[in-house]
Amino acid sequence: MVERSEHHRIRGTRIRNPGRGSSRAGIFATKHRAPLITDDLRDDLHEYLGGTVRGLGGIPQGVGGVADHIHLLVSLNATHCLSDFMRELKRSSSKWIAERSQNRDFKWQEGYAAFTVSASSRENVRDYIARQEEHHRRENSRDELAKFLRKSGVAVDERYFE
Repeated sequence: MVERSEHHRIRGTRIRNPGRGSSRAGIFATKHRAPLITDDLRDDLHEYLGGTVRGLGGIPQGVGGVADHIHLLVSLNATHCLSDFMRELKRSSSKWIAERSQNRDFKWQEGYAAFTVSASSRENVRDYIARQEEHHRRENSRDELAKFLRKSGVAVDERYFE
C-alpha cells in the first residue's frame, strides 16, 4: 500500500490535506479480467501508480489489488476531472506494465468504477485495499464490483463486465 500524509497548521490546529476535495475510491481491471499483474510486478506497479497519482496532483491514500484489478484511494482537488485523471493513470500505467513485463500488449479494461469516500470511511477503505489478496480468496473481482455497484445504488450493466 502507498500512503502519503500532508499536514498543515492553521491557527494552531493541525489539519490533514487542506483544500482537497473528497476522497475517491477507484477500481479498474485488466482487459478481460485476465490475471496479468504478476506477483513480481505487483508491488512495483502499486508504487508506480502512487507516484503517478502524485504527479497528476493527487494524494495517494491507498493502492492495492490482485492479478486482475487495481483498487486505489486518492484525494483530488476540486479542479481535477476524474475521467481525465483516470484516463491518464491507466494510460501511463499500461505503458509502464508493457515495458516491464512479458506482455507487450498489456491493456486495461475500458472504463473504471469510482466512489466518493467519506472521511469517516477512509480508514476502512484503506484497510480493505491493503487486504486484497486475502479478500479475493473468497470473492472474485467481478462479484466484488457488482456488490459495490449495487450497494451504491448503481444498476449493474453486464456489458461493462466483459
